[in-house]
Amino acid sequence: MTTDSSSTNRAPAEGISTFKGRERALRADRLGTGGLLLSVLAATAPLMVVAGVMPTTFAVMGIVGQPLLFVVLGAVLVLFSLGYAEMSRHVHNAGAFYAYISRGLGGTAGAGAALVALVAYNSLQVGIYGIFGFEVSGLFATYADLEVAWWIPALAAALAVGVLGWLKIDVNAKVLGVLLVIEVLLVVLFDIAAVADPGPEGLSLHAFNPDTLTGAGVGTALCFCIAAFLGFEQAPVYAEETSRPHVLVPRVMFLAVTGVAVFFALSSWALTVATGPATIVPTSQEQSAGLLFFLTEDRLGAAFTDVLHVLFVTGMFAAMLSFHNVVARYAFAMGREGLLPAAFGRTTGSSGAPGTGSLLQTGIAVVLVLTFALTDDKPAGDPTAPVLHLFTWGGNIGALGVIVLMAIASLSVVVFFVRRGAAAAQAWRLATSAVAGIALLVIAGYTVKDFDVLVGAGPDSALRWILPGVIGLALVVGLVQGAILRARAPETHARIGLGNEAFQLEKEAEHTP
Repeated sequence: MTTDSSSTNRAPAEGISTFKGRERALRADRLGTGGLLLSVLAATAPLMVVAGVMPTTFAVMGIVGQPLLFVVLGAVLVLFSLGYAEMSRHVHNAGAFYAYISRGLGGTAGAGAALVALVAYNSLQVGIYGIFGFEVSGLFATYADLEVAWWIPALAAALAVGVLGWLKIDVNAKVLGVLLVIEVLLVVLFDIAAVADPGPEGLSLHAFNPDTLTGAGVGTALCFCIAAFLGFEQAPVYAEETSRPHVLVPRVMFLAVTGVAVFFALSSWALTVATGPATIVPTSQEQSAGLLFFLTEDRLGAAFTDVLHVLFVTGMFAAMLSFHNVVARYAFAMGREGLLPAAFGRTTGSSGAPGTGSLLQTGIAVVLVLTFALTDDKPAGDPTAPVLHLFTWGGNIGALGVIVLMAIASLSVVVFFVRRGAAAAQAWRLATSAVAGIALLVIAGYTVKDFDVLVGAGPDSALRWILPGVIGLALVVGLVQGAILRARAPETHARIGLGNEAFQLEKEAEHTP
């Protein structure tokens, strides 16, 4: 991705249209440290990761050292966060990724990143509806003896999330916080129970042995595990809605990424302790997504496991709401800066929420759920197709998009500070950003290479190229849009990445004698 003349300290070019009014800015002072932290952590869906991602990684990849992978990825993402967090002190924009990339690599690159972000986070959000609908359908069958098609609870959830998306972000943070705290507590209880009642090999630390990370499946296991971290990078999206973004955003990012790394490393280790490192892979292959519930029923009883099943669903709902809020804010930022129609760049009523962006995301979710319900090719009697397709396709497309954005943002951080003449002062941050960017590019390469494994397609399936191609297509279309704006609407192009700063600078200019 190449840089252009729109660089770091861009002020609005002459002729930029003035977009006055409170509806063009997200409401400040809505979130403190706690609310912001809970909003971003909800996207990590801890229970969904422990019950779904971890057993799948053990079973499919045969990698016993998954706990060590979380430590390694945590270290890489901390390195990424050092530069990313420093950037957040200089740029406060709901467009986060694309705003940062615009400031470093120019408006055209920012336009490409904006569309990638919009596609990636929509894919992540909508993908969860597949597994959510499947699990709720299962709860109805188990506890109410009712047969409910998966797409009915999925659509109901889409509408509920859409309604919540119109409320104040601090109300959303409270909903997310309650659900998140409960599911984390339940996982912690399992971790304690596993340590107190270990499997036949006792409290073995074998899963942290570097020798466990050998074999062809390690690269693909990295792809599985890095998806579990997605959410921490969303903190800058809410910068405009905090009271002290230059303090709160970096603080929350580091709390989130380190907390997630430690929590998932310990929880995946607890799974190996409960079964024994020697049997974690075959047990995961046998139990699949039922591994956690199988282990809790043995140690904590059927009642606890029933509660866990319910919280598994509410945790997914929290993740859907968290990603929904992010999509709505990206759409708002893009509308405010001319990358989407202006209607998306306005907030709604007294809530100050990006209502049009929220409607867009809800509409996309409803259309895709209905499309999969009507056209998903599943064998008779196989109700898991929405999980295998909607969830795995959407989740992996979205994860690839965010990994690519993080890699490009790492480069943007380096260019941003070099252009500001701050390379010497920020040297160590630039070095960590470069290292993180290279590591993220390697992970992105493995993700594309092994996409057939990630989505459960055959090695000869066209899906292995079509699905990751969605992110490539979004990037190309966004770059073309940016180039067209640069040639035909330079005033709009100059505004990409500035967000509300363009409005503030114009106001200041108007009041200057």
